[in-house]
Amino acid sequence: MKYSLILLAVIGTTFAEVIFEERFGSDDLEGWVQSTHKGAEAGKFVVTAGKFYGDAEKDKGIQTSQDAKFYALSKEFKPFSNAEKPLVIQFTVKHEQNIDCGGGYAKIFDCSLDQTDMHGDSPYLIMFGPDICGPGTKKVHVIFNHKEKNHLITKEVRCKDDVFTHLYTLIVNPDGTYEVLIDNESAQKGSIDEDWDILPAKMIKDPEAKKPEDWDDRAKIDDAEDIKPEDWEQPEHVADPDATKPEDWDDEMDGEWEPPMIDNPDYKGEWKARQIDNPEYKGKWVHPEIENPEYNADDAKSLGKYDEVCKLGFDLWQVKSGTIFDNVLITDDVAEAKKIGDETWGATKDPEKAMKDSQDEEEKAKAEAEAAAAGAGGDAEEDEDIDDEDLDDIDDEEEPKEEHDEL
Repeated sequence: MKYSLILLAVIGTTFAEVIFEERFGSDDLEGWVQSTHKGAEAGKFVVTAGKFYGDAEKDKGIQTSQDAKFYALSKEFKPFSNAEKPLVIQFTVKHEQNIDCGGGYAKIFDCSLDQTDMHGDSPYLIMFGPDICGPGTKKVHVIFNHKEKNHLITKEVRCKDDVFTHLYTLIVNPDGTYEVLIDNESAQKGSIDEDWDILPAKMIKDPEAKKPEDWDDRAKIDDAEDIKPEDWEQPEHVADPDATKPEDWDDEMDGEWEPPMIDNPDYKGEWKARQIDNPEYKGKWVHPEIENPEYNADDAKSLGKYDEVCKLGFDLWQVKSGTIFDNVLITDDVAEAKKIGDETWGATKDPEKAMKDSQDEEEKAKAEAEAAAAGAGGDAEEDEDIDDEDLDDIDDEEEPKEEHDEL
C-alpha cells in the first residue's frame, strides 16, 4: 500500500507541467512582443527591481515607466489545453507608485492573437488580476470568455492597495470549481457555474403555477371582538384654555380673535383593533420551481475550459506609472505554483518591507533635519534684524553728539 502511494505521487509529479514561466532575468525582454496598436499613446515597459526590493536580481520585473499611457506586451508559449487538467495562473504585482488609477491584470489568449496589434478589444480567454481606480474600485478581476462573450465574477474579490509586492493566483479546476489566492491565502472560491452569470439559471419559477385564491398568508388578523371605546375619538389639538385675548387686540383691524391651539392631552391617536393569530394562516406561499429548459448541463461542464491556451499579455491603462509585474507562471500543478510562489515572493517580501521601512525612516530623519535647519535659520535672521535695529538706535544716539561737537 505504501509503495502504491509513493508510485502515485511520482506519477502525479511526472505529469505535472510548468507551461510558462518568466522571472525577467534579461533586460532585453527576449521573446516578448510590444504591440504597436496605440502608436504614440503606448507606454514602455522597463526591467527593474524598483526603488526598494528584497533582492536586487530576483525582484527584477517589468515596470510601467510613463504616466497616462496604454501598455501592451505579450509572449507566446507552447499551446496547452486545460479541458482535463487544472489551470493555474500566477504572478506578482507591485504598485510601487501607490497607484490611484490603473490595471494590474494579465490576459490569457489563444494562438490567433496578433501580438503586434494587441489592444483592449482583442479577444481573450481569461483576464485575471487587480484593478484600482480611486477609492471605489479596488478589486481582483476574474473574467472568463464563453462563446465569444466576456463574463465577470459576481462575487467581490478585494485586491491589495499598498506599495508592496503581492502574489496573485487563479486556480481553475477541471470539475468547474475555482479559487483565487492572494499572497498564498484564499480570497475567494466556489464554482464557475454559480459565481458567474454565464449560463441560464438551472431552476426557474413554474410559469403554470399560481397562488390559490383562497391562500391566506396573513399571520395576524384584527380581533373581531375588539371594539373601539366610545370615548376614543378625541381631536389631536384643542384651544388653549389658559389663553386670553390681548388687551390691544382690535377685532376690526386684526380680525376675530381665536385662542392658540395646543396638543390635546386626551388624544389617543388612530384606533386599531387588537391583533390575534390567524386561524386560516397557511404560511408564505412559495412559487414552485422547475428545471429551466434553456439550461444545458453540457455547457456547464465546459465553463473555464479551453482547447488552446497559447499566449499571455499585459494589456492595460495606467494614469500613474510604476507598477512592476514579475514571477509570471502558468502550470497545471497547484502545489508547484505554491512552491514557486514561496521561492520568489515568499523569500523576498520581508526584506522588501525592511528596505522600504529603512528608506522611510531616512526620509523622515532628513525632513526633520531640514525643518530644524530652516527653523534655526529663521531665528538667525530674526537676530540679525534685532542687531540692525540696535545699531540704528546707537546711530541715532550718536548723531546729536556729533552735531554738538560741531557747535
